[in-house]
Amino acid sequence: MTASLRSVAARAGVSVRTVSNVVNDFPHVAPATRAAVQAAIAELGYRPNLAARQLRRGRTGAIGLVVPEVHSPYFSQLASVIVRLAEARGLTVLIDQTEGDPERERRLLGGSAFGVDGMIVSPWSLDVAELARTDTVPLVLLGERSGRSALDHVGFDNVAAARDATAHLVAVGRRQVAAVGTQPHLTNDTGRQRLEGYHQALHAAGRTPDPRLEVAVRSLHRADGVTAMTSLLDGPVVPDAVFCFTDELALGAIRALADRGLRVPEDVALVGFDDIEDGRFSVPTLTTIAPDKEQIAAGCLDTLAARILDPSAAGQEVVTSYELVVRESTGGR
Repeated sequence: MTASLRSVAARAGVSVRTVSNVVNDFPHVAPATRAAVQAAIAELGYRPNLAARQLRRGRTGAIGLVVPEVHSPYFSQLASVIVRLAEARGLTVLIDQTEGDPERERRLLGGSAFGVDGMIVSPWSLDVAELARTDTVPLVLLGERSGRSALDHVGFDNVAAARDATAHLVAVGRRQVAAVGTQPHLTNDTGRQRLEGYHQALHAAGRTPDPRLEVAVRSLHRADGVTAMTSLLDGPVVPDAVFCFTDELALGAIRALADRGLRVPEDVALVGFDDIEDGRFSVPTLTTIAPDKEQIAAGCLDTLAARILDPSAAGQEVVTSYELVVRESTGGR
């Protein structure tokens, strides 16, 4: 038998009206109550009558998720969490990728490619000024940006996270700490913010950043990590530690070091960023910055729901958490 609103309400210990409020994404529901209702929905397999609800509300019941790369482990893992949490809210998620192409970002931001009620977007090429001018469906930005605007934004403090990653390398006794991952060809602020945090940690340790230890990359993949690490090993200043701006770059760097007969962390310590699953099974396992993907996904969905209900509201800035996870690549376990 199909679960009903009443059976969900009984399981969660709330009223039918409260269940309806959660299913319809009303923002004024206590977090603990919302979580209890969502757990009951998942346990009972409740599925709202989307067709009737959409006709009443003049909505599709679908949202768009636009990311730079679907194949990126970080974005694929985050997309999986967003889909799971959205499904519990009776929403369908349509996913597309831009590969950082500005024209594709502009087209997808119009929403016409989806026909959706709102969109969660991680732009790489369009800056905040152009995004603010886009005549689009309700929009939440995912990731990094500089400055404030009328747009909603969900992300964590990249500068602080990069500072913590670099400070950890300094704390374990490394002297020549390199940074791999800036992307000057993109308007996306990720690389610049992480480089700023790297600089702050070095200054705090009484050190002057050395441009010879800062390596730009075309993309953020394993092959780019191999190339960047090889250039550092062949350069005038050989590092004894590297802060890589993604885990994929760090995994590539580990391969390059192994090819040269160097040991991690004995010869070169490494810290990555993103806490992708591969880093937990690499040899050695990878120390990394772990963004709270559950918190990011929930923040995006909550913020988008509020924006759909009130398109004229002021833009929200939602800052989520992260942690430094110490593993074998810097001497941990």
